[in-house]
Amino acid sequence: MKKRKKIVAMAMIAGGLCAGVARDAWAQKPPLLPEKDVAALANELSGETAKRNLEVIATFHRQRGSRGFHAAAELVAERARAYGLSDVQILEFPADGKIFYGTQRSRPGWDAEVGELSEMVIALSPDCEASEERAKRAGKGASSVPCDYFVGKDMLIASYAAEPVVLAEESESADVTAELVDVGGGTSEADYAGKDVKGKIVLVSASPGAAQDLAVGKFGAAGIVSYAQNQKTAWWGENENLIRWGHLETFTANKTFAFMVSLKTARAMKERLTRGEKITLHAVVKAGQHAGNHEVVTGVIPGADAKLKDEEIAFSCHLDHQRPGANDNASGCVTILEVARTLQKLIAEGKLARPARTMRFIWPPEIEGTITLLNARPEFAKRIKAAIHMDMVGGGPETKAVFHVTRGPMSLPSFVHDVAWAFAEFVNEESYKFAATGKAEYPFVAPEGGKEPLRAEYSAYTMGSDHDVYQDSSFGIPTIYMNDWPDRYIHTNFDTAANIDTTKLKRAAFIGAASGYFLATNFPDARESVGVANRQGRALRDAQNRVRFESLDRRAEGCAFLIKGLEYERRIEKSAELLPSKVPGYIPRRYEDLTCGETIGRVPQKQSNERKWQRRSEPNGPLAVFGYDYFADHAKAAGVAMPKLLSYEGLWGSGEEYAYEVLNFADGKRNAQEIRDAVSAEYGPVPLEMVVEYLKALEKIGVVSEVK
Repeated sequence: MKKRKKIVAMAMIAGGLCAGVARDAWAQKPPLLPEKDVAALANELSGETAKRNLEVIATFHRQRGSRGFHAAAELVAERARAYGLSDVQILEFPADGKIFYGTQRSRPGWDAEVGELSEMVIALSPDCEASEERAKRAGKGASSVPCDYFVGKDMLIASYAAEPVVLAEESESADVTAELVDVGGGTSEADYAGKDVKGKIVLVSASPGAAQDLAVGKFGAAGIVSYAQNQKTAWWGENENLIRWGHLETFTANKTFAFMVSLKTARAMKERLTRGEKITLHAVVKAGQHAGNHEVVTGVIPGADAKLKDEEIAFSCHLDHQRPGANDNASGCVTILEVARTLQKLIAEGKLARPARTMRFIWPPEIEGTITLLNARPEFAKRIKAAIHMDMVGGGPETKAVFHVTRGPMSLPSFVHDVAWAFAEFVNEESYKFAATGKAEYPFVAPEGGKEPLRAEYSAYTMGSDHDVYQDSSFGIPTIYMNDWPDRYIHTNFDTAANIDTTKLKRAAFIGAASGYFLATNFPDARESVGVANRQGRALRDAQNRVRFESLDRRAEGCAFLIKGLEYERRIEKSAELLPSKVPGYIPRRYEDLTCGETIGRVPQKQSNERKWQRRSEPNGPLAVFGYDYFADHAKAAGVAMPKLLSYEGLWGSGEEYAYEVLNFADGKRNAQEIRDAVSAEYGPVPLEMVVEYLKALEKIGVVSEVK
């Protein structure tokens, strides 16, 4: 994943796809698909087949544009062809650091051959040591052999050949012998106060990219050693042997090298430096950026309907990562490969009807590969009607993972997410029944896997992978996002195949396969089979509580959130024409007693902002992508100060999420006040002036234009 944030505990949807009576029926009958189709999928999907593929992919160091990524891409393409997929290709898109694909500045390829970090240990020469030993055995004092010279011995600390994760991505070639200086975090000038680091190697606790411009660019350090810890969870910093995957900045003039070490190694170094010892390190690196290609593997299962076969349901993952990168994200890539194998086999054998729409499978580099594909091949963006993205779906008990089926952003309401949850809840119920009683019609247990219940959670929208690209307003493709979080080994040398559970892979594959097949199949009665959702999300519950129990000003805010929440639910229903004629304008009865109009009317209203902005047709894609920040780069060039919204922390969302949705809501129809209310309902209250400031900044860099 691009970066893992704490998934906010605000499950937008507490209920299932259907009302209570229908939910009870699900315990006896699978949802949405005929039972024979569910049985066929359950019998054919193999967690073991997926894991065998994972064990091979996890042997490659899969950095974008590298030899390791190409080898992994060739393997996936070969498997896809062997499984019978059509039109299997490895698409290539030039990446040289200058070409733009929408909002993504293409990052050059990066490869490494050598990366070794050693300590130069000062010792007596071998001749001197031998002379001293002879003198001791003879019972004499110091030897007459002079011992006034020394030699250096290398003690290996980190080796790219043994563990590629130790060499930070974007490192440049070097052969440096230098003293080590501890600068603490390394991200503020105060960290360097009173310390001479010029020509030396600095020890930092931050990610090397965060310290790079200060350490190397301003203070002249020769290189970096980082012991940055993993993303914060309950297990953060607990395992002192973890080595985190590190990155230097792609686009900076301050090129350097960086090595990653464990907390245990760093603590030993810091203790010695505190005692006044001198530590001399020798770094040898042969690596660097080069013009290359973004490679995207793709193949299809063609649709059967003459009118609908040009529409596609996409299955997506991200193939790039450091070695081993088992759960993140070999797991997602082998799972959609297993989905492809299973669906193709069952269709070829006549056990499943060929769906009306085409099903496409995509294995790109994370985020940058997807945004490149949708910009360079706009026909893909037009054909894809919905996507199923898997990023970390195989974590076993050792990872402490919780499996999530994640809703889309409120800017893109769609019944597609409810389809995924229908199947996930079915797996939850069946797997729990089996774990609790030993009996279930569909336990979804793999022979080599665990027997624990799945306990998938239906989660609010959270950012951090390719689903952000698909659901950006410039593409507007509803995307089912399946992922594990937390995972205490993400982005570390401990993210190994040994921690992957074949039962988990089988269950994720079923949810994805069933959802994709349902969406690709032209069911005439799809509206009736989905039904009307009886939803009540946390945002709506919080709004309801404010209306009923809070002071008048907070009740007014709650009413505004409630109105936006109900509007969101109606738009979901409209996306699939879910409203039966007997419930026109569906509004849950639980909200009918809320006198929002009266409440708002009794409170003096703050001045609204009626100005409207509309997103321009280009550039396409979210503004914060991978290894490049479109907004920051263009704002700096235009002399625009960084808006306060980008560093804002709401009740449930961060600045990046607010900014993502503000841009998505800028459709030329909503005014600034309405955009503010919409993002506040989604992530928590935010000042109107912050939203307006951000929209004005977007206008100055040419992303939106004001509607006069």
